[in-house]
Amino acid sequence: MFGYIDALQLAGFKTILFCVSARVTLPSRHTHMPTGSTICVLPASNSYRAIHRRMLNPYGWSVRDAFGDARGTGYLMLAILKNVAPYLATPLRKLARELRNENCKAILCQEYEYARFDMCVILGYLMRLPVFATFQGGDYKYSHLEHLLRPLTLRSCAGVIIASNVEIQRVRSRYGLSLRKIARIFNPLDLRVWQGGNRSLARQALNIPSEAQVVVWHGRIDLHRKGLDILIDAWEQVRRNRSGRDLRLLLIGTGSDVELLRQRLSVMQLRGVLWVDEYILDRTAIRNYLSAADIYVLPSRHEGFPVAPLEAMACGLPVVATDAPGVSDILEGGENSGGIVVPRENSEAMARAIGRILDNESLRRDLGRQARLRVESQFSLEAVGRQLRSFIGRAEACRCPSA
Repeated sequence: MFGYIDALQLAGFKTILFCVSARVTLPSRHTHMPTGSTICVLPASNSYRAIHRRMLNPYGWSVRDAFGDARGTGYLMLAILKNVAPYLATPLRKLARELRNENCKAILCQEYEYARFDMCVILGYLMRLPVFATFQGGDYKYSHLEHLLRPLTLRSCAGVIIASNVEIQRVRSRYGLSLRKIARIFNPLDLRVWQGGNRSLARQALNIPSEAQVVVWHGRIDLHRKGLDILIDAWEQVRRNRSGRDLRLLLIGTGSDVELLRQRLSVMQLRGVLWVDEYILDRTAIRNYLSAADIYVLPSRHEGFPVAPLEAMACGLPVVATDAPGVSDILEGGENSGGIVVPRENSEAMARAIGRILDNESLRRDLGRQARLRVESQFSLEAVGRQLRSFIGRAEACRCPSA
């Protein structure tokens, strides 16, 4: 979100970030110090709070996941609540008032496959504001109402911003959206922050010898979705074929599957695995971990448009990644873009690609250089800001006055 804010501000836009929380009772304002942008936190509606208090998991796929066991008329009532709750979460009246107070000229939603996007399109229609949305990985729906409303709201919005060609084809096929409403713009990255640091100092801090070869991954510990089981299997093969070398696998992150990962590592007794079991928000800390590495790996089975490999590429790391959605867009030129793409679910192919880069220092340097050039030309704040300004300006100019 703040990458978009940075890019929009460089393109001449003033930005206000609106969030909704059940923990506040009145609108509150804060300043995001790195960007100077205003964050306005709006209170959730009383009706949503009442439903939310009954929920075990607001993001549950089924009624049982969301509310627990129920039967008969009780189940029917909970099913209705599950469908309407996401739409009640956006306090339209309060949001409209704050949009007027801030003199906002357009709305940009994070994700279009969410109920909040539908509500913002309705609000934009009433306030005569153009509504845009981005794609960050959500291609699923939590309620039956979304299936009914989403085709209408997507066709009624001013435009959508999608980086992935696969997602563009899905949206066009499913919703019949015209190309003029779609902009292929990549997620922005602040290259002032994301650049390689001192390798020796980074390794000293982690107690990693200078002669060791380090493969790094960072993200959420979700064993299946993030393909960490594939990575562990690939790492076992990499080490087995290079038994005489000091090889390290650096894992950064935590999540719902920490115990599953811990058990798997314990059973396999893999050497050279260093796991930092923390959810790290400090970009400087993440950059230091990346600076200590030689290769970045992305073993995911599913992604929307992954940011983690971009951060690694900006730090000059070559990438080995599966062909998950979004990856082919990031590494559009294959090795000329700074990485090697391998099939999902294939630990042997991943092991071969990692090994190939580990065994060839010249290739490793060349891929790292190409990776940095790729993010500079396509993902910088300046490049993305120019494209956003052009698309939003063009969409506003073409917007029908009666829409």
